[in-house]
Amino acid sequence: MQPKRFDPRYPRDEGVSTRSWLKPSEHALAEMDPDVVLECGWGRLIFGQTFKDQAEIGRVLRAEAEGRRDIALYLRDPHVLVAMRPDELFIDPSLTYRLWFHHYRSARQPQRGIVVRKMRTQADAEATNRIYAVNGMVTADPEVMWANQRTRVFTYLVAEDADTGEVIGTVTGVDHTKAFNDPEKGSSLWCLAVDPQSPKPGVGEALVRTLVERYQARGAAYMDLSVLHDNEAAIRLYEKLDFVRVPVFCVKRKNPINEPLFTSGVEEISDLNPYAKLIADEALRRGVRVRVLDAAWGEMELAHGGRTIVTREALSELTTAVAMSRCDDKRATRRVLTAAGLRVPRGRESDGTEADAAFLEEIGEAVVKPARGEQGLGITVGVSDAEHLERAIELARGFCQDVLIEECVRGEDLRVVVIDHAVTAAAVRRPAAVIGTGKHTIAELIDKQSRRRAAATDGEATIPVDDHTRDCIAQAGYGLEDVLGEGESLRVRRTANLHTGGTIHDVTPKLHADLAEACITASRVIDIPVVGLDLLVPAVDGPDYVFVEANERPGLANHEPQPTAQRFVDLLFPQTRSPV
Repeated sequence: MQPKRFDPRYPRDEGVSTRSWLKPSEHALAEMDPDVVLECGWGRLIFGQTFKDQAEIGRVLRAEAEGRRDIALYLRDPHVLVAMRPDELFIDPSLTYRLWFHHYRSARQPQRGIVVRKMRTQADAEATNRIYAVNGMVTADPEVMWANQRTRVFTYLVAEDADTGEVIGTVTGVDHTKAFNDPEKGSSLWCLAVDPQSPKPGVGEALVRTLVERYQARGAAYMDLSVLHDNEAAIRLYEKLDFVRVPVFCVKRKNPINEPLFTSGVEEISDLNPYAKLIADEALRRGVRVRVLDAAWGEMELAHGGRTIVTREALSELTTAVAMSRCDDKRATRRVLTAAGLRVPRGRESDGTEADAAFLEEIGEAVVKPARGEQGLGITVGVSDAEHLERAIELARGFCQDVLIEECVRGEDLRVVVIDHAVTAAAVRRPAAVIGTGKHTIAELIDKQSRRRAAATDGEATIPVDDHTRDCIAQAGYGLEDVLGEGESLRVRRTANLHTGGTIHDVTPKLHADLAEACITASRVIDIPVVGLDLLVPAVDGPDYVFVEANERPGLANHEPQPTAQRFVDLLFPQTRSPV
């Protein structure tokens, strides 16, 4: 994709940011507040055009707090500043885009099903942090966000799902006039983020348009933003809205958070899938050396002091072969958990005889699954007659010759992550669903939702259009070429597996103490240091459950903002733990 070039129509005066590569006039500098630094909670914005002494910006950057990401922009000579401190500073590999408001065209129709509004409560600030975390962004202090939103300098917007009331996106705006008496009447956009699990299309565009229109109404002249050079999806959105490239650069400090942006190993780290990269980023933040052994496999060597551990995502050398085999074979999982007095669904191993059908008749409805396998492959839910049972067994045997038939227990699909025999995260998983537009066929909706899930998970999650999907749609009375009514939700998969487009929703604070205790017991009897336990529960805040399976390599990235990566690195390198 070829980015738009710098718009030649920018003002031709000696501006402080429109022509930041020239020395601005004294009268322009005199109008502005000096040495302006804004605290954003995730770091500080340092407005270089307000500094008479550009070297002072380097001193400000050196005062960056641990775990934060400061950004200096609108510097007159960013390369000179970096050359003065090459061991500490670098030019961020991002592009700056600008929207001149007199070029902006409003949308012909508002985005349906999305409500964009200002941040109203601290709960909105916490929801904003959740969305930052799932997008791999640095989280912000909620109290700082809450204090900032009370000023005219900052504008915090959230996008709300009109059907569920859930916050599914966020963006922050900064009014340069209010911040430092900007003579050019500029503004800037920061921290655009959308919940990757939301099925609603157009959330990012709705947020950007609302922010633009608010600042346009205030009399601002333009809006700037910084976007990573390879974020093609975001760049397409901005160029669609008539943002154009401008020669403005950001300078950042060389810290562990920014390390992938300036080290020679950035390509290897960025090639990791989200589950391995989350761990690599946390390890680097603590000063743990990361060597990627096999990016496609998610395999890394982590080293700190005299200790070296090889990991594959959340699976490490600390997990024994015996513990791994207890998770790998669902029959073994059932035996170990049952022996410990933990509850599992009624079940039997298929032997191909009439006893299979007799068991189905006894339990009424079954789940048929390969005894060994992952990612939901080969599983059929809702088997209720002999013919369906036969087809389901045949499907499962395509993945493993040994097949389990289990009672179909209704309830919430709960995943609990236990690290070092302590519950770290709990989340409810829901099957893939699409929301009708009144215009698109179900097949088109699936394709669009599948592409969004793939983009949000680096290709880890897609919705397959297979017999399972067709059966699920048919059971609801539809076909792939039917047009789903506007706002109507349709589940297109029966299983909530994330790799087939399912979504995951954090419920850690709601987890009942009995469920937590059962999961800790399960981790101990399996004798595994890191495990993802799958349960079916009537309610996450109640004591009832059945265990379905155990996963020796749970996807820690699925559970942000819970500190799964932090606890995992604590387990591997306890000496790097932050003091309490």
